[in-house]
Amino acid sequence: MNIPSRFLEDAVDQLSSLPSIGKRTALRLVLNLLNRSDDEVEQFAKVFTDLKKNVKTCTSCGNISDTEICHICSNPGRNHRLICVVEDIRDVMAIESTGTYSGLYHVLGGIISPMDGIGPNDLFIPALIVKAESGLVDEVILALSPTMEGDTTNFYLFKKLGKSEVAVSTLSRGIAVGSELQYADELTLSRSIQQRTPYTLM
Repeated sequence: MNIPSRFLEDAVDQLSSLPSIGKRTALRLVLNLLNRSDDEVEQFAKVFTDLKKNVKTCTSCGNISDTEICHICSNPGRNHRLICVVEDIRDVMAIESTGTYSGLYHVLGGIISPMDGIGPNDLFIPALIVKAESGLVDEVILALSPTMEGDTTNFYLFKKLGKSEVAVSTLSRGIAVGSELQYADELTLSRSIQQRTPYTLM
């Protein structure tokens, strides 16, 4: 792609580094920004600077938040004795959109994937074990995507949680094997949570 300006090319390179954005799409977006007023572009840039500076990770569950403890963990109306374990924040948003889950979450920050060099020590697992062994939790729902990596992580967590007294359940298989949790439709996801089953070794 022949880009006549180094500044334009640098902007295209930055945008095209984002997931699912190719060079042509990035160029179209950059040209759109170039045609906007200085104030609009400054506001556009400020939003992302503020995002990076101010968004925090909830110290309790790993969800993103504007405060140290997210609004879900600090909500006294939630069931604090029920924890839903998910891969990342997109899964939290997907489950919350169903409006049928009233417990808390625990965001692992990924799943075990030896091919990608991700092991148990790279995930937010120790805090989950501490919660489970605290005596303040009745049930842990393993709500990970039904992929090989998700199942491997479920198995690992089940073994670690076996030392505690909590019940361990998993989503019903309404979600197709091999699919990502965040892409499930709200009805399927809602039913999978409501019809969850005890986790058992196959």
